[in-house]
Amino acid sequence: MKTLLSVIDSNSIAAAARKENLTPSAVVQRLRALEDEIGAALVRRAGHSMRATEAGTAVVEAARRIVEMAESLPGLANQNEEIGRVRVGIIHSMTTGLLPEILTSMKEKRPGIHVEVQPGQSSDLFQRIIDGNLDAAILVEPPFAIPKEFTWHELRKDPLVLLCSSDETENDPVALLKDAPFIRYDRKHWGGRSAENYLRRLKINPQEKYELDSLEAIAVLVNKGLGVSLVPDWLPPWPDGLSLRKISLDGAPFRGVGIIFPRLTSNERLVKAFAEEARVAAKLKNDAALVA
Repeated sequence: MKTLLSVIDSNSIAAAARKENLTPSAVVQRLRALEDEIGAALVRRAGHSMRATEAGTAVVEAARRIVEMAESLPGLANQNEEIGRVRVGIIHSMTTGLLPEILTSMKEKRPGIHVEVQPGQSSDLFQRIIDGNLDAAILVEPPFAIPKEFTWHELRKDPLVLLCSSDETENDPVALLKDAPFIRYDRKHWGGRSAENYLRRLKINPQEKYELDSLEAIAVLVNKGLGVSLVPDWLPPWPDGLSLRKISLDGAPFRGVGIIFPRLTSNERLVKAFAEEARVAAKLKNDAALVA
């Protein structure tokens, strides 16, 4: 079942083989054995990709539940030990700024917990938490009330700053926002909405040039002198070799980043262990940033 899910999720025999640490021929053999057992073709080739058949689509969610239950058995059988898997979603700006510290701490203190990392956008990760396809997620605080059946712990606050090239001589952020080409952080992102709200509050219509969904890409374009931007001051490291200025803003909003997980779940102990390590790692990073 796990091999089937890997093929369907990646649309590739080769990618599934890498994920499962198998040869492509072994993946094909497992698929054929499963199809023979079920009595129907579950995947088929479509161009260069592998796609689920109608039968494969019908069984995929049940297969996910079976795999999840099977992987939770070690933890259920060892109630006094931290053994099992935790599926964690994380926004891209935290994959370098916070995730390495969390995983290092988990490896040292809780080696029995396998952390499966799935990067993504906040809105997508939140929906996957709601659907039960993730055990926890580190994301931007939603712009709406979090359902009561979920726990939210804030990890840090990223203030909105004006980002410009170090060659820029103007110091007035309002003047820059009015006159300079503007590189917008995608408004579809929850973090990007704070910039939009700030501009509306100041009644500024910037000379918009680009709209991107990657903070790192925005930083690179600003470094090239292609414009200015409003971005959350996310945890380093930032892309190497940049020469940028961050200008503070009066009354700037903050982007809250935290971890969310269900209050009740079959691997509650493991999820709470991960959340605790995330909180400790975030505090250490936040304290180090203040000193710097």
